[in-house]
Amino acid sequence: MDQEYRVLLYYKYVKIENPEEVTKQHLEFCTKLGLKGRIIIAAEGINGTVSGTVEQTDTYMKYMNEHPLFSNTIFKIDEASEHAFKKMRVRFRTELVTLRLEDDVDPNVQTGKHLKPKEFFEAMQEENTVLIDARNDYEYDLGHFRGSVRPDILNFRDLPQWIRENKEDFEGKKILTYCTGGIRCEKFSGWLLQEGFEDVSQLDGGIVTYGKDPEVQGELWDGQLYVFDERISVPINRKENVIVGKDYFSGEPCERYVNCANPECNKKILCSEENEHKHLRSCSHECGVHPRNRYVAQHGLSNEEVKERLLAIGEKTTV
Repeated sequence: MDQEYRVLLYYKYVKIENPEEVTKQHLEFCTKLGLKGRIIIAAEGINGTVSGTVEQTDTYMKYMNEHPLFSNTIFKIDEASEHAFKKMRVRFRTELVTLRLEDDVDPNVQTGKHLKPKEFFEAMQEENTVLIDARNDYEYDLGHFRGSVRPDILNFRDLPQWIRENKEDFEGKKILTYCTGGIRCEKFSGWLLQEGFEDVSQLDGGIVTYGKDPEVQGELWDGQLYVFDERISVPINRKENVIVGKDYFSGEPCERYVNCANPECNKKILCSEENEHKHLRSCSHECGVHPRNRYVAQHGLSNEEVKERLLAIGEKTTV
């Protein structure tokens, strides 16, 4: 059965003279159209993911392709049964992806070689090749390309420093890099070239495009792809299903993400529904007894009930 909604993922690096005004106009258009999603506009371009009906998304893509700045934008399209977002937000930012480089990279001037899915699939298996995941650690933990390097970072802006600290692991090798839709790799691969790495390639269109490719069908991808909307994750490998995520508390296979109930922590943790309730959706004892614990408030637990839950998992406490 055909789905009634779609999710669009896209970006374009293009010079925008008046980004704040374009942001205002774009928000008005998207709101009037009835789209929901998140769009970032900066002087260097646009980066967005939106959901809407087939008719709404068709209208939006037509609008973009007729726009003097955004024509020829490439859209990755997912079918959906409902909206993937709760609101429509269009924000002005100084960067499309936050790297905060001292010497910024313009992907229209310098970026790594783009490899189509089949080329990337073959390149992953070549000798003297290192595959770097350009996403955050929690994205990697849910799913990644087999044999790829997991940078120990919480935010994309931390990646350059991490590369510098581990430079000897990548020198003299063919570097492949990938991210969700391609936008982070455009800058990251350009930065790698700027740093002196000579053989740098990126997955054209990102993991989303790789999963939809009729030839590779997501092969060599393990787990699920983390997405920044209400769906949380989507499948990529259409040939085999390998679960790589592990329950934060038990270590058992798991692909269910929640945020720690302590609003001051908010750490993303993989856990089963059973363990969410058992551990008060809290990543640590400190978060479990935090006075603003959202799980406790949501379920109306008394201090005595919180104490009982913590005692049940072997934690002695005064609440």
